[in-house]
Amino acid sequence: MKIVIAEKPSVGRELAKVFGATTRKDGYIEGKGYSFTWAFGHLLQLAPPQDYGFIGWRKQHLPMLPAKFKLAIRKIKTKDGFVEDPAVRKQLDTIKKLFDEATEIIVATDAGREGELIFRYIYYYLKCKKPFKRLWISSQTDEAIKDGFRNLKPGTDYDTLFNSAHCRSESDWLVGMNATQALSISAGNRTVLSLGRVQTPTLAMICARFLEIKNFVPQTYFQISIQLIKDEQTFKAVSVTNYKDKSEVEGIFKLVEDVASGFPTGGNITAVEAKPRKEPPPLLHDLSSLQQEANKKKGFTADQTLNLLQNLYESKLVSYPRTGSRYIGDDVFAGIPALIDNFTNHAEFGKQAKFLQTTTLNKRSVNAKKVTDHHAILPTGEEAYGLSADKQAIYDMVVGRMLEAFHQECIKEITKITISSAATFMANGTVIRSAGWRSVFNETEDDKKDEDNISLPKVAVGEQLPIVEKTLLEKQTKPKPMYNEASLLKALETSGKEIEDEELRYAMKDSGLGTPATRASIIETLITREYIIREKRNLLPTNKGLAVYEVVKDKQIAQAELTGQWEKRLEEIRSGASVKEFKAEIIEYTKTITSELLIAGTGILGKLEERKPEKVS
Repeated sequence: MKIVIAEKPSVGRELAKVFGATTRKDGYIEGKGYSFTWAFGHLLQLAPPQDYGFIGWRKQHLPMLPAKFKLAIRKIKTKDGFVEDPAVRKQLDTIKKLFDEATEIIVATDAGREGELIFRYIYYYLKCKKPFKRLWISSQTDEAIKDGFRNLKPGTDYDTLFNSAHCRSESDWLVGMNATQALSISAGNRTVLSLGRVQTPTLAMICARFLEIKNFVPQTYFQISIQLIKDEQTFKAVSVTNYKDKSEVEGIFKLVEDVASGFPTGGNITAVEAKPRKEPPPLLHDLSSLQQEANKKKGFTADQTLNLLQNLYESKLVSYPRTGSRYIGDDVFAGIPALIDNFTNHAEFGKQAKFLQTTTLNKRSVNAKKVTDHHAILPTGEEAYGLSADKQAIYDMVVGRMLEAFHQECIKEITKITISSAATFMANGTVIRSAGWRSVFNETEDDKKDEDNISLPKVAVGEQLPIVEKTLLEKQTKPKPMYNEASLLKALETSGKEIEDEELRYAMKDSGLGTPATRASIIETLITREYIIREKRNLLPTNKGLAVYEVVKDKQIAQAELTGQWEKRLEEIRSGASVKEFKAEIIEYTKTITSELLIAGTGILGKLEERKPEKVS
């Protein structure tokens, strides 16, 4: 009997259905020479400190450095405290029975780092020695599943993937358990102050931004705005200089000629620059970029988007959701024209899908070297019907982005006119000559400046244009905006570095905080710990979060860049880099932060009473 183990029951049932297996048993389905069983996500986890003899939270136990980690059955909270989940124990017994009977084991957990960890922990916990093969697919369509089963890989091909996942798991235990106990002990052991390898630098980013805004002192400055006219078309220009001294700008303002002076000399055109600009289409979506778009457009949390996307994946409508790649290989690109054909009758995108049938597809998102475990998120082409409004919104973002990515460049004409009249003024204008990919959602730029004109008249150097209006503008400098989920996800990709260019940001993804698959849970964890709250769409720290931040902000555990470098190391381990070296570094780091935090938390309790954040205007 061939035993197939999936990550969750719904996937196990789908696999069984494809093979025509219909006999339902307790915890599995069998038929056609196969038995299909499943986990419920993480059935097993690294054992808690007490399993190594570290009973109670005591300073003398720290740092806790188990010589060898043990696995324990997932626990649930009851009135008697935390106990083994009986459903997990029962399912593990079922899996063990099937493994013992197996002639072949086929791993069909999600094809990624955590999916590999889920299976391997079960495999090692049950002390199974039988060889296994790996199903590695990016889509749940019947054809993709059948093709995957025809091309099963040796399980050993994914040993380094497991090594990476296992190192992540152990480092999170070492840092999280020791740092949490150290800070809590130094704070008097009266409350649990949870810290973590990734959650703490993420909290630090949110708190630092909040305090930066709170302490921001706006500076007043002045500009002069003028309205000019040419061929009955008026346009706006703004002074190049920001003036700090009001009396100075008022003196200049008086000298600016306008119609009211009777015989205006007006504004002298000193320079005209008109340049065409080609704006390439955006890259295909990975999970992180889709979460950002869904947050901006619909206000969905990162966790909501992941759950909706996972459901679409299990409904065979989109490819693997937890991908960190925004590219596809040439093999997948070969099927894109046929995929686009499926959407020529789409109510919103049909016109653009038909257009793409008539033109050469843009290949900006085609680069096999940048495809990791899974290619970028794509629709499968299966018919979508009966979707909820939220699922439909996410599905349309996936379809729309596919059409954008293979569409033509947006051609714009950027015009800058320099005008002299007691001061130097600049008029900016942007005209879209060919919408290209922007026609898919029919959106204009979302970063257009207020000073930009929709279009500008034709002018020449040396022309003198009447100034029909002038205005003295009083403005104030503004702080950076609060983090919302979209901007935080973007910042996590680059460990807080502000990089706008999407390809450069993508190049840094291996040095980011967490992974696309884990960032949603990081945000939810910080909310659960009462370190941050959602206020409208913003993420704000609570006083508890700020108090913890004040203690850890100068410590290594709060340094985003260092943690980001570790994420890169974990990626390198899956390519064969040394596990031993990484573990040694984590142990040394654990010793350091434990020592730091044991003396750092004194006096923190007084700051923990109020859980809501201060208001920031």
